[in-house]
Amino acid sequence: MSAGQLASSLRLLADALDRARLPLDLPGRGAAETLRRDLGAQLNDYLLPRLERLDAPMLAVVGGSTGAGKSTLVNSMIGRTVSRPGVIRPTTRSPVLVHHPDDAHWFGPERILPGLARTLEAASDTRTLQLVPEPSLPQGLAILDAPDIDSVVAENRALAAQLLAAADLWLFVTTAARYADAVPWDYLRSAAERSAALAVVLQRVPPAAMTEVPAHLGQLMADRGLGDSPLFAVPETVADAEGLLPDSAVAPIREWLAGLAADSQARASVVLQTLGGAIASQCRTAPQVAQAADEQDTALAQLRSDAEGSYREAARTLGVQTADGTLLRGEVLARWQDFVGTGEFFRAVEQKIGWLRDRLMASLRGEPKQVGEVKLAVESGMEVLIREEGESAAERAATAWENDPAGRQLLAATKLDLRRGSSDFPGHVALAIRNWQADVLELVTSEGSSKKSRARFLALGTNGVGIALMMVVFSTTGGVTGIEVGVAGGTAVLAQRVLEAVFGEDAVRRLAKRAKEDLDARVEALLATELARYEAVLDEVGVRAEVGDEIRAAVAAVDAARGTEVDSGLPTLAEIEGFSGSARQIHDRPELVAGGEGASEDVVDAELIADEDGDRG
Repeated sequence: MSAGQLASSLRLLADALDRARLPLDLPGRGAAETLRRDLGAQLNDYLLPRLERLDAPMLAVVGGSTGAGKSTLVNSMIGRTVSRPGVIRPTTRSPVLVHHPDDAHWFGPERILPGLARTLEAASDTRTLQLVPEPSLPQGLAILDAPDIDSVVAENRALAAQLLAAADLWLFVTTAARYADAVPWDYLRSAAERSAALAVVLQRVPPAAMTEVPAHLGQLMADRGLGDSPLFAVPETVADAEGLLPDSAVAPIREWLAGLAADSQARASVVLQTLGGAIASQCRTAPQVAQAADEQDTALAQLRSDAEGSYREAARTLGVQTADGTLLRGEVLARWQDFVGTGEFFRAVEQKIGWLRDRLMASLRGEPKQVGEVKLAVESGMEVLIREEGESAAERAATAWENDPAGRQLLAATKLDLRRGSSDFPGHVALAIRNWQADVLELVTSEGSSKKSRARFLALGTNGVGIALMMVVFSTTGGVTGIEVGVAGGTAVLAQRVLEAVFGEDAVRRLAKRAKEDLDARVEALLATELARYEAVLDEVGVRAEVGDEIRAAVAAVDAARGTEVDSGLPTLAEIEGFSGSARQIHDRPELVAGGEGASEDVVDAELIADEDGDRG
């Protein structure tokens, strides 16, 4: 596989995962978010730095459960205290990375685990990595003592998982009393799924159980796909005054690690095995994040559709109601009657339209004061109509969101009251209506300026003609029924006839069409402003519709770069010489036990050292 091509495609994947946002509390969201963070952390902490320098030292991370003896094991292999054990649980300390002094440049802040600050002193900060130069450690090998995987402190557990994901080699520590616990096996199962290079250290094995317990653990490992992983059994021994185990107990582990460090081919095999397994795991699991991102986008799209549908229905309803005669009722009708004449005037509309038209035109000379009252009545009626429909649209949209778990989450999180129209809506409605009326007057003024119609236009006056055009607009679909036909319907017919006398039939149809289109556009703009409140809440969530496809495309690029046969044929750890035995070998031949020879005189009851031994927890 090409490291350059892989690094480039993995950067695309890291960027896509970083852009993925999963804020909505949908089913499976928590697991997907954890996976997204873990994948991103492994890419930035391990895969990308490692691909940039495949010749960097092999990093062996020592992990395990609380009290398993991780720090004591590390200190005993080094021969001095480099990682302070803790007897009070949980403790919160910085992870400790031990390396040869000449390898120090490999572990700068821009290298492996770049998210952790560096220090040469002991610290109690889970975001700081303590570096310990150790001349006795072979070049090409670094050992990192990690926090407890089952710590009651969430930060410790998260850091332990992060460090194990950044390991070239897992040195997993458990005890004869706890090797079958669920938490360690969750991690061991994860190692098997990732094809990570792994060795297991079984500590505090009673002398009488040195045959039975390691063999049983070896069988468990073989059954779970870890049969070729080395298994070291360390007997119960007494620690010295410095808390170190006898050298005979840990020498096989130290020598095995030293052998790996000294053999460039073996070291490279370990690195490539874990690297290839980690990349394969990324390609296998990243699509789950893409699916979760798609589900987030789908949920938001449904909420957006609900809000848009509500306001689209409001616009449709208002478009009908401002053309079907709905407005030619109540106060508007009464003021129009005052403007054009008495009730008897309308009762004779159909029979005497010509005579009435002449009478109307004669009565309207001089812009009577009633024209202003009609305009106010129209304005008021339209305000009520639009505001009520706007409130109904808000109520419908909010109800739809409340019936959706994601919608309820957003309604609870926003400071906006989306269950009703905005506080500015009434003012915007009034302004839009006044502007529409002004445009209607400008429209008829422009049309009436021609020489042919100028005299009749002046006879009616701008406001009179404008009001008549509004009456025509409000009845363009002829929706009035029943008793209103004789009153509101007559109103529309009369207004139509009067305008035809001024402008002509074709011009009236054109003017009414333009005025209605202008009104509809203003109503739609008003409702769009109200809808924008919902869209702003959705946009603030930060979900990008295309991020799922970006993740899948990046995974495809990684697959293309690594090839279908990547890492095939690499030697397994069991094929690398220098360790006491694999899990399968120890199961078949229990005599292959680290520290077994010459350790019997140091064997004591486990409780004698349990309180002295400790780790970060």
